[in-house]
Amino acid sequence: MTKGEIKALISLLDDSDYDVAAYVEKQIAYLGEGIIPFLEEEWEETLNADLQKKIEDLIHNLQYDGLTKRLQAWKASGAENLLEGMFLVNSYLYPDVDFATINKAIDQLYFDAWTHMKDEMHPYDQVKSLNNVLFREKRFSANTKNFHSPANSMLHLVLETKRGNPLTLCVIYMTLAQRLSMPVYGVNLPNLFILTYKLGDMQFYINVYNKGLILSKADIDNYILQLNLNPVDIFYEPCDNLDIVKRALRNLAFSFEKMDDPEKATEVNKLLDAITDEGLAI
Repeated sequence: MTKGEIKALISLLDDSDYDVAAYVEKQIAYLGEGIIPFLEEEWEETLNADLQKKIEDLIHNLQYDGLTKRLQAWKASGAENLLEGMFLVNSYLYPDVDFATINKAIDQLYFDAWTHMKDEMHPYDQVKSLNNVLFREKRFSANTKNFHSPANSMLHLVLETKRGNPLTLCVIYMTLAQRLSMPVYGVNLPNLFILTYKLGDMQFYINVYNKGLILSKADIDNYILQLNLNPVDIFYEPCDNLDIVKRALRNLAFSFEKMDDPEKATEVNKLLDAITDEGLAI
């Protein structure tokens, strides 16, 4: 459709004939996210509050449908880029934040961490060096005051405020560690997401939420025991990127539930369903 045709179509959104308005909405949905700039233009030009609300809802639905498809495409392509997956989670609340913004912040942190690394460093010393950069120099820390805030699941906000939940802090830490050639991976512990350093027979754990505290297998054993759970492999071994993004979506949905926003919680759970194979949910 030409620009003129699109604008003519949008102008019929507030048509008094319900069938006409409903048809226009369906056509707009069919055209997809590319029509959003034209909708935004119409929103700015009209003084009709009801029409503005209708346009806002249409834009949200277009962005939501687009996000669902991008998440599914990310999964179908192998879910190889964790940062991209977390960026997609970020896009639910902040569709205008671009991936380059997040990448740039990570690149700067990587450079700062890389300058402190030395050849042949012991794994413990590598972890301590990364801890020093992130938690002392850059002052990243746990957001204990607003633990259930949805902002804790928004990667670009965590990079800006340097406050996050266990998962987002771990994603930043793990991304940097892997770029530094450290074999560090996520571990899906109940109630607490942590990391593991695993290379051959050497394996230990890192509690990023507690400033990179190094933990042993015995520490994990005790934690599982305190929760009255049976020890299973998933509590000790690396999980994949898809599992991490699923957990990020569950965290975000739970945040909205705690904030008494069931509509957003439902939408996020639908995003989770979109990348969860039936019968294989974790």
